[in-house]
Amino acid sequence: MKQLTAPRMDQCIGCHSCSLACARLIHQRISWSCAGIRIHSAGGLSTGFAAVHCLACDPAPCVAACPTGAFSQRRGGGVVVRKKLCIRCGQCVAACPVDAVCRNPDGEVFVCIHCGRCVAFCPQDCLELADMAGILEASR
Repeated sequence: MKQLTAPRMDQCIGCHSCSLACARLIHQRISWSCAGIRIHSAGGLSTGFAAVHCLACDPAPCVAACPTGAFSQRRGGGVVVRKKLCIRCGQCVAACPVDAVCRNPDGEVFVCIHCGRCVAFCPQDCLELADMAGILEASR
């Protein structure tokens, strides 16, 4: 299974290209508030950026918190979201320990689906889609 990772955030310039790529390519929107990955600054304008995205919890607290079953566990970690089942209650947002589930002003939820489409849009090569099975095997 592959998961989005951000191993080189020290190179991030805060351009938000990854967020905009996610919003446009996955959600057909052009808004930072409609992306599964968001870039936050640790206080500066040119350094200290962090990528906020799903860390592929297994079991995922957002799945347990969802009262309608809109969030379901993805095999190997992470979640699948069925937006038609979502009642926009925000319980998934509150349950996420890393603030990876976000809501736009309309209450619609967005979370990284680990598709990797944002990776190619990072001009600084900060992101990658890593094969977690290979990493887990190598660490044993």
